[in-house]
Amino acid sequence: MEKMTRGEKTEYLLSEIRKKMDENGGIIKTNQIISLGVDYRRILAWVKDGTLERVKNGYYSFGYKERSEEDLILGLFPDGVLCMDSALYYYHYIEQKPYAWHIAVDKNTSKSRFKLEYPVIKPYYTEPDVLKSGVTEIPFEAGSMKIYTKERLLCDCLKYEEKLDRDVFKRALLAFIADSTKDISELLRIARERKVLQKVHNIIGVWL
Repeated sequence: MEKMTRGEKTEYLLSEIRKKMDENGGIIKTNQIISLGVDYRRILAWVKDGTLERVKNGYYSFGYKERSEEDLILGLFPDGVLCMDSALYYYHYIEQKPYAWHIAVDKNTSKSRFKLEYPVIKPYYTEPDVLKSGVTEIPFEAGSMKIYTKERLLCDCLKYEEKLDRDVFKRALLAFIADSTKDISELLRIARERKVLQKVHNIIGVWL
């Protein structure tokens, strides 16, 4: 095999980085680039000349500003779960897309991950066992994203009622009540788990 020229090696490395990015929703971490045989000084040089874009400390992309928010969310937070306002929007329970992305994450997750100018993230730090309860997935950009089930979502809305806009809270309740796909037995199961069973009975029990 012929030895590659400097330019050919650069093109090869960039193509390998792009492949790795494509596998991770358009985002790549510093250690992933270094594992491809790229020196950290070269990463800095690529950022300086605009070849590579720094999304945030330790995360890079190509064409970051042109990527959709969904694409970036999928790449940056594959471990996160859409919750609260964001989940309400994706279930069409509310019409207006929230300004910030509401994402539930393990409480041990580093808070530095959410220091982004774009997209804006509102993290909900959650106990690991609570994080996993009532999770499903929806098609999301080029892949799929974890989201809480409608039943888990409603229980969270009841549990954190004071954190929701009153109009959003009312719309969420009415939309769930009118939703023909809701699972009442699952709602009651999660309500017991989330300790909001009494609120379910008091607030929406008459319509169930």
